[in-house]
Amino acid sequence: MEKETRIKQKLSLVPNKPGCYQMKNKEGIIIYVGKAKNLKNRLASYFRGTHTGKTARLVSEIEDFEYIIVGSETESLILELNLIKKYDPKYNILLRDDKTYPYIELTAEDVPRLLIVRNLARKKNRKARLYGPYPNVSAARETVNLLNRIYPLRKCNTYNKKPCLYYHIGECLGYCTKKFDKERLKRIENEIIRFLNGDSTHVLEKLRKEMLEESEKLNFERAKELKELITYIEITLAKQKVEIKDTVDRDVFGYYEEKGYLSIQVFFIRSSKIIERHSTILPIIESKEEELSRYIAKFYEKNFLLPKEILIPPFVNKELLSNYLNIPVRVPKRGEKRKIVEMASKNAENALHEKFSLIEKDENRTIIANEELQKALQLDKLDRIDLFDNSNLFGSFNVSGMVVFKNGKPAKNEYRKFKISTDKNDDYGTMKEVIYRRYFRMLKDDLERPDLIIVDGGIGQIHVAREVLDSLGISIPVAGLKKDDKHATESLLAGNPFMKIKVDRKSNLFYYLERMQDEVHNYTIHYHRQIRSKGSLESVLDVIPGIGSKRKKELLKKFHSLNKIKEASIEELSEILPKNLAEDLQKYLKENE
Repeated sequence: MEKETRIKQKLSLVPNKPGCYQMKNKEGIIIYVGKAKNLKNRLASYFRGTHTGKTARLVSEIEDFEYIIVGSETESLILELNLIKKYDPKYNILLRDDKTYPYIELTAEDVPRLLIVRNLARKKNRKARLYGPYPNVSAARETVNLLNRIYPLRKCNTYNKKPCLYYHIGECLGYCTKKFDKERLKRIENEIIRFLNGDSTHVLEKLRKEMLEESEKLNFERAKELKELITYIEITLAKQKVEIKDTVDRDVFGYYEEKGYLSIQVFFIRSSKIIERHSTILPIIESKEEELSRYIAKFYEKNFLLPKEILIPPFVNKELLSNYLNIPVRVPKRGEKRKIVEMASKNAENALHEKFSLIEKDENRTIIANEELQKALQLDKLDRIDLFDNSNLFGSFNVSGMVVFKNGKPAKNEYRKFKISTDKNDDYGTMKEVIYRRYFRMLKDDLERPDLIIVDGGIGQIHVAREVLDSLGISIPVAGLKKDDKHATESLLAGNPFMKIKVDRKSNLFYYLERMQDEVHNYTIHYHRQIRSKGSLESVLDVIPGIGSKRKKELLKKFHSLNKIKEASIEELSEILPKNLAEDLQKYLKENE
């Protein structure tokens, strides 16, 4: 049955109810997950009319679809986000936004500390006192240092047996002595909380009073330090004031849509001040309403704490988000709150206009270049590429590296290193071993299969890789990168029989292949240098009488490389070796430099 007929028949059976749908490609892999108030209308919209941008690319790959009916739109949002987490679909990962901001934590211990935290996943389920987000880790660190200078908080992770330097200079109450003033500690906590909530008046009063006292004592250097501290708080920590009268913590979402992209701007308002803003630009696959709703729902999963209230533009479903996030979500119709939403939207517009040329250039160098490669090699799909490179030094320290590109971009968490079992200059043997190890493991552990393998070599390397894949019963296309006499990418070798595909040096495809080649080469060379450095050190240590496995292990742990041992003094070496042995080692290294 033809694809169009089959899809048309399935669409006729879809109900007019809310739910989630999953789009599948030829291999049955889920490439997109979405939700809808009306499944029938939403699914039909994909298969009628013309589409542009990312939606057109998605539709071109859809071979089939499935759907799940739910009882409400809130349930469909919950299910949609869970399915995206489970399947990690190709077109949903475009919506990832992994940027994090630091928060300051006042720990809930009996004797609290001030910490800088980024990973909020473990904090959200505890009674953590978190304040922020801060513009960057430097701003958070400066604030923590400031409060630690003003208030005698606990500085150590574990209690020492006796008071440390901080106690003697008055920056700690000596909590390890168990004789500190608990009431004073409670007052300190309350003052710190007020400051972190945006009220710096008490801290400034305290510093001004102390500055006058130091001036009267003629301690002018200390008075000057306090004056600089006051100026820092008044100027550096001052935030942009907004005209909203209350002090409710709220996040404000604004948007701007143009040329198939959605620009989103988030203002973090704390104590009537904009303390930070966050900018994101996403490709639109569904409607702007669906994209912005999904983005806001996912925004607080990992990187950000929920505020007391969220303000959004008028077209977004506030009831849906309020039910899902379990906090008030409002669409302001007038006054200062509406103005702040409009200001966020204006910033979103500016961000899109500023970055649009960079977005187009990045897409040409990644997604479109990947499509050019797919077309050149006549592949049905090209979502994942595995690239291999080998490195050795006259047959020693033999290693191989694998890097992965997904949808035109490096997927660094998929990179792998291979230490080859034989130490001899045999590129074909190395390629045979690494291809077998990688793809036997792929079959054994049911790992993700690449759509293309690229080896850094000619026809011989390709033949070896194909032979190993055939022996494992795997059918994956293999290509090679042919270089010119200047070691630059000249052409692609692929096909059966082999064909040589010339690559225009000014094309996006050429830059794409060069980038992939550089990435795998640099990754492999870096690993080779690590192995070589360690191996050289081990081989030298093996020839020195009196250095056994235990002492060799201690030297490796302390110095890490041969160069660092060469630079070490007799005294430093004598921390591990007897003095006469340390002298023998240093003498040997100098003679064989």
